[in-house]
Amino acid sequence: MSDFQIRREESESRGRYVTVVDGVEAELTFSKAGTGMIIADHTGVPREIGGRGVGLALAEAMIADARAAGIKVMPLCPFVNAQFKRHPDWSDLLP
Repeated sequence: MSDFQIRREESESRGRYVTVVDGVEAELTFSKAGTGMIIADHTGVPREIGGRGVGLALAEAMIADARAAGIKVMPLCPFVNAQFKRHPDWSDLLP
């Protein structure tokens, strides 16, 4: 895991992981699909903070929470989908 301070915000149907780096906000958003799955639908890391591993840190926070909660993750976001391909140890979380 990274040293970024990441917080999870959520409502009944949606949520996001968010961090602020050098005053710039980055997020990974998700939708809830029932009680057993979330759909990772968007990762936004502004260019000013790109290349520092911020997106991966957001994805890792989501993965850790999904594992702890025993839920699956559908990676519709292209970035999250690419991370699933790079991290075969995450495959147990795929629906």
